[in-house]
Amino acid sequence: MKIIIIIFYFFLSFNNLNAESTVIDSGKIFKNLRCLICQGQSVADSNSDFAQTIKLVVRDQIKEGKTEKEIYRFLVEKYGEWIVYKPPLNKGNSILWLLPYLIFLIGGIMIFILLKKRPNG
Repeated sequence: MKIIIIIFYFFLSFNNLNAESTVIDSGKIFKNLRCLICQGQSVADSNSDFAQTIKLVVRDQIKEGKTEKEIYRFLVEKYGEWIVYKPPLNKGNSILWLLPYLIFLIGGIMIFILLKKRPNG
């Protein structure tokens, strides 16, 4: 009888671990989604009706077994790329992803040239 109780508690604790990992995944997704009603707030931080609806949609998508990328793809198709804080790299936004590195590289080259031309002394 004790073994049955131990096995029962084991399965209950295993089930709780799975629920916690789902909460962590949904929390990560909520933080990466922008609330379209609130300026500059993530869905995790917002209490607007839109944010509550998006939270329900994400939870339903997780229950259906969708991956994080599939959830983002669904929301981007519905609301546009602006809803995601980290949009995927594609032709339309590649300049935005590459511009900081390009500026950093050009700045480094300019500093190198200026130091090279400077007289020693």
